[in-house]
Amino acid sequence: MNARLPQALQTPPTEHPVPDRAGTNAYLEDTELQQLLPLYLPPDLAAHLQPHLERLGALAGGRLDELAHSADQNPPTLQLRTRTGLDQERILKHPDYIEMERLAFSEFGLAAMSHRAGVLGWPQPMPAAAKYALSYLFVQAEFGLCCPLSMTDSLTRTLRKYGEPALVQRYLDRLVTQDLDALTQGAMFMTEQGAGSDVAATSTEARPDPEDPQAWRLHGDKWFCSNPDAGLAMVLARHQGGPAGMKGVSLFLLPRELPDGSANAYRIIRLKDKLGTRSMASGEIRLEGAKAWLVGELGRGFAQMADMVNNSRLSNGMRAAGLMRRAVAEALHIARHRQAFGRHLIDMPLMQRQLAKILLPAEEARSMVFQTADALRRADAGEPGAYALTRLLTPLIKFRACRDARRVAGDAMEVRGGCGYIEEWGDPRIVRDAHLGSIWEGTSNIVALDVMRAIRREGSLPVWQAHVRQLIADSQWHPAAQARLLGLVEQASTLALAATEREHEALTRQAASALYHLSAAAAMGWEASRTGSARRMLMAQLVLLHRLLPHDPLQGPTTASVDLGPLFDPTPSTGGVARVNLWSDS
Repeated sequence: MNARLPQALQTPPTEHPVPDRAGTNAYLEDTELQQLLPLYLPPDLAAHLQPHLERLGALAGGRLDELAHSADQNPPTLQLRTRTGLDQERILKHPDYIEMERLAFSEFGLAAMSHRAGVLGWPQPMPAAAKYALSYLFVQAEFGLCCPLSMTDSLTRTLRKYGEPALVQRYLDRLVTQDLDALTQGAMFMTEQGAGSDVAATSTEARPDPEDPQAWRLHGDKWFCSNPDAGLAMVLARHQGGPAGMKGVSLFLLPRELPDGSANAYRIIRLKDKLGTRSMASGEIRLEGAKAWLVGELGRGFAQMADMVNNSRLSNGMRAAGLMRRAVAEALHIARHRQAFGRHLIDMPLMQRQLAKILLPAEEARSMVFQTADALRRADAGEPGAYALTRLLTPLIKFRACRDARRVAGDAMEVRGGCGYIEEWGDPRIVRDAHLGSIWEGTSNIVALDVMRAIRREGSLPVWQAHVRQLIADSQWHPAAQARLLGLVEQASTLALAATEREHEALTRQAASALYHLSAAAAMGWEASRTGSARRMLMAQLVLLHRLLPHDPLQGPTTASVDLGPLFDPTPSTGGVARVNLWSDS
């Protein structure tokens, strides 16, 4: 070691007073994820994905995170004209963002793997859980690009489900290719100045194309369009001569480039100057007779777009879970390596409580992602009741996990201290990005109301009850805890049914939170029992105690005597699930 260097610079990196997690493999570090994936993936697929998960985990902790930071600092710009004066909008993207597109769309095929065979060498399309496991690692480095990924994946799903065969044949190969030069990315243009979540107020008009009986011409403005230069977009518009309200709204497929190679008749007016997701462009679109094709039935636009939105909402919940995992992992690294007052932070009781408060919602969200992805798999296979369950779990995770991510990101920043407020660290970007999850694709109120809509229209509540009860029955809960859980299922169901009535609408968010936390606690207990993880069973019981049961703060914490240390042990936790008990029989 160079004796001429100051002593502080001679300190080995692992002992540096300012801990830096850069270079950590986000997959190999995450023993919980490694234990959970075999529960949700077929054994042969789980084994096949192992090297890809390890590679993406290394990228997320290293090169990909560097690219994401650079792209965040160098956001896209809109070029309105060519140098010769032609009106031709073009979004200029930083080379590091384009490299992230190559990794996501091309190398890992994240938008294609649910739709065709051969991605990552697998002979069939992969289930949603595989896609979300990989994307969960990707989003820990880059949040913004996951929006175009999700919209391309979701548009492909909706087009295949509702589009005319000729329309599907025209565009499908371009949507699922891993050749970046041939790829057509997807977007959805819904929001208008006067029509955000209130789709019935859509004013963009679709008129029959006088020159092509199979096509329509769109006129109007769309106010918030992420990935605005995408090759294809799903657009909601009011078809000419249709009735007022929702029944007059239809769904159309809008290409950026027409089949003859000419540009379609719409313009990107400007890009948004956003708080977060700075790497990815969002803009305003003016439709000036743009040519589009009807998708599905005339007047059924909202129902058909809902399929795309629901798929994207599940992805949104996954992104929130991934952001929380990144925030928690950073906080744990700091607490394990930072010393103050002669002790590591991780050994201090107050720090343990602070870490537990951000760890639990992150783990709840993780379980809910995989539970919902598995319900989606079963729904797509036609299993009775699985669609109704998916329709409930999807808005639940969008509602609760996206809100939790905001608090988790902020509290994790505090663990890093003053460095966490500095842009050269990742914390500010995580905090900014976390705030978008509960806004796009439906704000919290709108999504909570969609939970009640699923109960009212899809009959989801009895299916959810059966699902949660089965999870509890298949778990090794202490009898007293199991009895409380089953009782809470009844109470939450009664509350949810009441919230479906207009006069009790104010109960909607409370009911949705109760359903979410019960789903998560039951799932985590089931996972713990299947893997033998005492740590996960402890988490499940803490969710029950702190997110579901009433607590009087003047009585002191209900877990004052609980040893929280096992929550932060980085080694796999197996065996002794039945011995984890925070309950008495009284």
